Amino acid sequence: GCDSSLNLSSQKTTDAVDGIFRSLRDIARVRTHMKQFNSIHNPGSNTHQASASYKPLLKQVVEEICNPDRPDPVDIEHMSSGLTDLLKTGFSMFMKVNRPHPGDHPLLIIFMVGGVSVSEVKMVKDLVATRKPGTQVIVLSSVLLTPHSAVELLFAPDHLQPDTDI
Repeated sequence: GCDSSLNLSSQKTTDAVDGIFRSLRDIARVRTHMKQFNSIHNPGSNTHQASASYKPLLKQVVEEICNPDRPDPVDIEHMSSGLTDLLKTGFSMFMKVNRPHPGDHPLLIIFMVGGVSVSEVKMVKDLVATRKPGTQVIVLSSVLLTPHSAVELLFAPDHLQPDTDI
C-alpha cells in the first residue's frame, strides 16, 4: 500500500512487518499438524547451543524420499501408479504389508506451490545424485523465485492471489 518512500509512515511499516510475522505464524501453525516435518530449526542442546541449525523443508523431504533405510514415511504419501501398488496400498489396511515408498520409482516429480529458487532446484539435484543415483528428478513450480520476487511475495496484499507480474 505504499508506492514510494515519501509515502512511507511508521504505521505502514509496522503493519507490513506485522503482516509478515502473521504469515510466518500461520505457516508454523499449519506445520504443527505434520508429524515428521514440523520444524526447519534444530535448536541444538543445552550444552551445545552453537550446534543449532537450519534445515529447509524441501531438503528434509528429499532426504526422506532418498533415505536408504526406507522407514515408512509419515508425512509423505505415495500415489499409486499401477495395479501392484494399488493392491499393496489396499492390503496394508488389513495386513502388515509395506506400503510403496516414494523413493521406489526411478522418476521423482516435485511440485512446489508458491515458487522455488534456482538454489533449491540445485540442492534437490545434488541430494538425489548423491543419495539415489539413477533417479530422474523433475522439479516443477508455480513460479521461479528470484531474491526480489520472494520479498515481493511477502508483501503481496493478497497471498492467495499475488501479483502475477512479479
